[in-house]
Amino acid sequence: MAVPALAQGYRAGTFTPLDVCRQALERLRAWEPRLNAFIDPMPDEVMRQAEEATRELAAGEDKGPLHGIPVAIKDIIDVAGIATTYATKAVAPVPAARDASCVRQLRQAGAILFGKTNLLEFAYGIAHPAFGQTNNPCDPSRTAGGSSGGSAAAVAAGIVPLALGTDTGGSVRAPAAYCGIVGLKPSYGLLALDGVYPLSPSLDHLGILGRSAEDVALALAALSPSPSGGAVPQRPRLGLVRNQWEHPAVQPEVHAAIEAAADRLREAGVEIAEIDLAAPEAMAATLLDILLPEAARVHADMFDRAQAGYAPGTAAQIRAGLSLPAARYRAAKEQQQRWTAELDGIFAQVDALIAPTVPFVAPDTDPALSAEGDDEILTLTHANLTGAPSVSVPCRTEGRLPVGLQFTGPRGGDSSLLALVRQLAPLL
Repeated sequence: MAVPALAQGYRAGTFTPLDVCRQALERLRAWEPRLNAFIDPMPDEVMRQAEEATRELAAGEDKGPLHGIPVAIKDIIDVAGIATTYATKAVAPVPAARDASCVRQLRQAGAILFGKTNLLEFAYGIAHPAFGQTNNPCDPSRTAGGSSGGSAAAVAAGIVPLALGTDTGGSVRAPAAYCGIVGLKPSYGLLALDGVYPLSPSLDHLGILGRSAEDVALALAALSPSPSGGAVPQRPRLGLVRNQWEHPAVQPEVHAAIEAAADRLREAGVEIAEIDLAAPEAMAATLLDILLPEAARVHADMFDRAQAGYAPGTAAQIRAGLSLPAARYRAAKEQQQRWTAELDGIFAQVDALIAPTVPFVAPDTDPALSAEGDDEILTLTHANLTGAPSVSVPCRTEGRLPVGLQFTGPRGGDSSLLALVRQLAPLL
């Protein structure tokens, strides 16, 4: 059920947060461990919060549209009193001393923190064998994606309407596309990352996953009380990123679904112009030249002490970052600035860019982190490199697996981007 419908039902007395959370826990038990979406579902704490929200709403205390709404939390984000595992064996889980800023804001909005979700180890592109892959509710033989796959699966399975994730190179939008839901990576710096374990500080974003752009917008408003943005133009202008759209890595079923969506948008009067960004492979390589050394610096001390606790693939990525020449990192940062300025200029011509979120439907397993143009980084990196807000929205498909269409807007235009997506989503 959508967030506004839950909120209306609470206030009409049709049902209560206790009712909703009981049903959510039942649905979780029906899906788990098939999905492997949750590391700690926190059932006792969920029911305690639900009882509190039910009492508050019955007494006329109304904290807003998220009051009593269950929200799942990626297990790289601190929740006071709950162990943060980071999906690793490099450190022992220790209960967090305090809430992350985003968690504190959710509590203030009356939301119910519904469990800690599974992720790729330290959000770094590899599933630790001790925690395993999160599977896709649309086809549990396939991955839900990473690194925020647990959060995406929890929403797509109907366990919760909203979840928090993180996005450094596509880790919210790729799982959203695979699972057929909406995933927002906001403008860089818009949402606080205090209490969120870093991966690559100059690329990290907190992200939101939900069943609709409206639900995601409500969560964004709670996490950023004054998100910037203006009205949606009457005749939107979209830029179809040609060298992502026509890239040979894009599977025919993805191409067909997005081509059909673009045709429906044109028929509805939306202006679509074809544009090119820098080559996807060049952007992916530049992102990794920033991400790898920054992540290595974050992990250097822990890696020295507890190397054996890391998954082999994660350890290999950290070693690669430790050996990457400083000159390559500096060159990548300079290129990042140039591409950011170029993208800013493009938004003088169009209101948003559109492209495939990922070039394929959900694979069996999470693709290895790569700059070769054969994984989800292919069409996602322009938004992480430039800090522009970007959201994946599901398209209609003829097949059984979802396809995501990605909208990217100008930096700081998060509310306008979500309003545009809300307006156009029925056509997709």
